[in-house]
Amino acid sequence: MKREIIITADGSATIHIPEWNEQYHSKHGAIQEAYHVFIKHGLHYISHLNASNFVQKSINENVQNELSILEIGFGTGLNALITYIESSKLKIPVNYVGVEGYPVSFDEVTKLNYAEALHVETSFFNELHALTWEKTHQISNTFTLTKQEKFFDDIDYENKFNLIYFDAFGARVQPELWTESIFKKMYIALKNEGVLVTYAAKGSVRRAMQAVGFLVEKLPGPPGKREMLRATKHVISSV
Repeated sequence: MKREIIITADGSATIHIPEWNEQYHSKHGAIQEAYHVFIKHGLHYISHLNASNFVQKSINENVQNELSILEIGFGTGLNALITYIESSKLKIPVNYVGVEGYPVSFDEVTKLNYAEALHVETSFFNELHALTWEKTHQISNTFTLTKQEKFFDDIDYENKFNLIYFDAFGARVQPELWTESIFKKMYIALKNEGVLVTYAAKGSVRRAMQAVGFLVEKLPGPPGKREMLRATKHVISSV
């Protein structure tokens, strides 16, 4: 399948698949979309929401607070890169797991301009992609990265993550990735009060999330999209 590197409206690149008329990131601005959906309404939201809980846990258990993030669709590595940047600013250690069924080629990686746009070393961005799959790598004192090459159907985590970035290709071209069975896996993978964010806002997607137990809210979307979704796992204790 043919793939092209294109420049989006904010000057950042993405990979375009002509046969599907689909991109890895929004043509209205790849970096803008990533920051709006996954950082503003994901990372910043959950870090502020759980700040007191993290501090109290650290005091009570004498352990370092940590935020665990699962990315569904590691793809170009853009979301991992900006999360690394933001985790340094927030000073919250992040354990980041990126799942990808079809890793992008290194030739494609070298044509993406994210490092330049985000003012980090190009060699650092390239290294994120060069890191060995299936192993956990300590990138900095606030960021660990594990890349896993697997299909989303094979995800079997339980009560592990505070936050999920759901960044799969759209339901128009891959509807099988936006089903109740997939969102059930996401629900199980999250800790209680964990959050899933996605750029999608289709009614069928929202209903699939709700069917497995998520509390779903519509939020203003990034440039080019009216809305996006944020879903919360809320389990009421019987105690």
